[in-house]
Amino acid sequence: HILCVVGEVTATSRHYVDRLFHPDPQKVLQGVIDMKNAVIGNNKQKANLIVLGAVPRLLYLLQTECAVVLGSLAMGTENNIKSLVDCHIIPALLQGLVCPDLIFIEACLRCLRTVFISPVTPVQLLYTDPTVIPHLMSLMSRSPRTQDYITQIFSHCCKSPEHQTVLFNHGAIQNIAPMLISPSYKVRMQALKCFSVLAYENTQVSMTLVNVLVDGELLSQVFVRMMQRDRPIEMQLTAAKCLTYMCRAGAIRTDDRCIVLKTLPCLVRMCSKERLLEERVEGAESLAYLMEPDVELQRIASVTDHLVAMLADYFKYPSSVSTITDIKRLDHDLKHAHELRQAAFKLYASLGSNDEDIRKKVTNSTHGYHSAKLSSRQRVATLKNLKYKIN
Repeated sequence: HILCVVGEVTATSRHYVDRLFHPDPQKVLQGVIDMKNAVIGNNKQKANLIVLGAVPRLLYLLQTECAVVLGSLAMGTENNIKSLVDCHIIPALLQGLVCPDLIFIEACLRCLRTVFISPVTPVQLLYTDPTVIPHLMSLMSRSPRTQDYITQIFSHCCKSPEHQTVLFNHGAIQNIAPMLISPSYKVRMQALKCFSVLAYENTQVSMTLVNVLVDGELLSQVFVRMMQRDRPIEMQLTAAKCLTYMCRAGAIRTDDRCIVLKTLPCLVRMCSKERLLEERVEGAESLAYLMEPDVELQRIASVTDHLVAMLADYFKYPSSVSTITDIKRLDHDLKHAHELRQAAFKLYASLGSNDEDIRKKVTNSTHGYHSAKLSSRQRVATLKNLKYKIN
């Protein structure tokens, strides 16, 4: 019975591929449309079509519907992505971007976005041809979709100082800054994420960002507004990370109001138990990074919203099995328990690295997790050692 079913699936898949070679262009187009509908949510069908050689033919025929099918194939497994990359899908789709038709450009970009955000795709493929980045920059303002897809591609493919420099030199800041006031939330968020990646440990980018005006307002003030409590948590957290990276790169002073009164309190809020576990991890790690070199920020953080006591809660996951009725929630807690502990240790180490009074608070808080025989300095040294092992 199983063999029969597999045989039927393979025969159906072969039928879809055969139609791509029909001499009548209209029948080819209808075949592509039928294929598009058949692969949605069907990983088995996607794998079959790839194995049967559909990808090279789709690339040869490349037009909007084909690009949509390829985008759907790319949303399958990591093996599917590897197969698509091996079929040279990236250069073919990049070539498709020279077409004047906006709908086709968006379909190609959507597929490229899906391929590039996969961990199995070598990001260097974006930088092989030096004409690609400037062309993507020129397409960015065509529509909200081109803005969304291109900034996602840049964010995922910016993995080194060299990548930051290439994007910076081709006008990433000037092209992305206006997106921060886009009517589309998606576009605003992708712009924010892109800036956080560009600014990370990069003095040149951060020093430039600090002087950028968006609709007559300094970029830092735009970020501050995005950290307000009524904004989505994702937006608050990403804006706080942008300002954190700019501060650590030396573009904003550590005693600047936007850091002391806005960024630091925002990151402390992200550590509270009302936040999702992922948000708490990100909040704690960003806060640790922000105040690591500055004793005054450490002192302020240590008395903000009971932060030290708040961190003790990071060790309470996973919750007791007896109180958990939702197995998915338990699985989620188990996965994040290790990340929460790592983040807490990083923050403890950063908090207690310079001031003896804070160190006492930290060591009292961590008393249950470290030998009582150790002195407070020894305990903090243990935490710092652990932090560097984690990193």
